[in-house]
Amino acid sequence: MPAPRRTLRVTSRNATFQRWESLLGNRRARHRAGELLVHGVRPIDQALAHGWPVHALLRPLGGRPSEWAARVWADAGGERFEVAPGLLAELAQREDERTELVAVVGMPDDDLDRVLGPGDAGTARAGAPLVTVFDRPGQPGNIGTLQRSIDAFGGTGLVVTGHAADPYDPKAVRASTGSCFAVPTVRVDSAQAVLDWVEAQRRNGVPMQVWGTDEGGESDLGSVPWELPTVLVLGNETRGMAKAWREACDGVLSIPMVGSASSLNAAVAGSIVLHAALRGRAR
Repeated sequence: MPAPRRTLRVTSRNATFQRWESLLGNRRARHRAGELLVHGVRPIDQALAHGWPVHALLRPLGGRPSEWAARVWADAGGERFEVAPGLLAELAQREDERTELVAVVGMPDDDLDRVLGPGDAGTARAGAPLVTVFDRPGQPGNIGTLQRSIDAFGGTGLVVTGHAADPYDPKAVRASTGSCFAVPTVRVDSAQAVLDWVEAQRRNGVPMQVWGTDEGGESDLGSVPWELPTVLVLGNETRGMAKAWREACDGVLSIPMVGSASSLNAAVAGSIVLHAALRGRAR
């Protein structure tokens, strides 16, 4: 039987607490540490189910854990800390002190092959990859919302390109309601890096097609051969797709609309196209 883990106590804003706190509001600190904070039953369960490494678990000092919290505390990896309830509520960004657990979770590498879905990276497979690219998103909430739709509609991964909001921002994680742990998400500096990767996939026998989205697009959602490996590109919320993406696309899609609205929220538009892809693949 393994020896019981030692549990440390944090009752003040000491160096350990400040390090955790920096993971919330400091993007550079998050990525330097390679960690993010996660709270809530579904997000923590999703992180565990999809193999994300737990570096530490935090629970309220003097609390009475639920059956779920006791099971995670017993089974998950990492260090153990009991934290003053008010301090733990700050880390969970909650106004009350009813937080059961906060997990310090390690981030995966930014490897583009992760977004291909199950199977051997770089090879054709029965379940064709459906990769969504979000080009320079400005709002972390839109990233999380899009991850939720990718999860719901069978996408295999998300690529965030360029100078963009952080997919590990707490607002993004909350908006995804845990889907950020189910959807492989990769950050890439430029469109060209992704396009080079697409070319490498094609040389390896994966017939990858690239479709963009724009209100002025000329192609209908039903005209896409969704059964093929696909990269779907969504542009920045206000500026749309970068020129490099427009020139690389096999076609640009538009969503039919009526009424006075001239455009849709980027994550909403992406969700509609992903649902069309799901329907097309089912047919």
